[in-house]
Amino acid sequence: MSSILLVEDDHSLGYILKEYLQMHDFTVEWTKDGEEGLQAFQPGKFDICILDVMMPKMDGFALAGKLKAIDPTLPLIFLTAKSMKIDKMKGFKAGADDYIVKPVDEEELIMRIQAVLRRSGQPNKAATTESYTIGSHTFHLKNRQLLRNGEAVNLTKKEARVLQLLCESMGELVESDKILREVWGENTYFTRRSMDVYISKLRKYLSTDESVKIQNMHGSGYILGENER
Repeated sequence: MSSILLVEDDHSLGYILKEYLQMHDFTVEWTKDGEEGLQAFQPGKFDICILDVMMPKMDGFALAGKLKAIDPTLPLIFLTAKSMKIDKMKGFKAGADDYIVKPVDEEELIMRIQAVLRRSGQPNKAATTESYTIGSHTFHLKNRQLLRNGEAVNLTKKEARVLQLLCESMGELVESDKILREVWGENTYFTRRSMDVYISKLRKYLSTDESVKIQNMHGSGYILGENER
């Protein structure tokens, strides 16, 4: 599954793009300005970055320069309302692999991301069908189903994303902040309560196998694993 750093200060557009990309099996971390994007970036963590150009604190061109200084091979796509040739040239000089003018067509964005990943030599992980074994359960990520003994539980998009994050770090702590950031996009009282509800639902779904548990590490996060026998 390809991982995307999305840096977009328009909250409506950022939310829509994050949800759409996650629906197409990308992992997305959304940050709201250039400085926040730079803080979130870690070498090897993201397969591609999508940067808005006009942002407060640090614009997309300046951010691209800093990211390229850290990882010169990092694929970049710019999103911008500027369609002038000189602006596009500035984007490509800043290291862009593609330059998309707003309003963004979501289907075209997916195709452009996949094309950039192919050109950069990154595998198109979003096209693969992944599954995880959780005790006697099998979690099929693509169709968001949890299977056990021939019976299927259909998960919502958020339920599947939370379970995916837990499965990706099976037996290890997944911090609450990470879940909130990647699934809800923010850490507030209401999103924390919502996260607790989703964890409770996942525990209920998995409770048919008594060997499986989602352990609450108070104040830190959750660990998905198996009970000691």
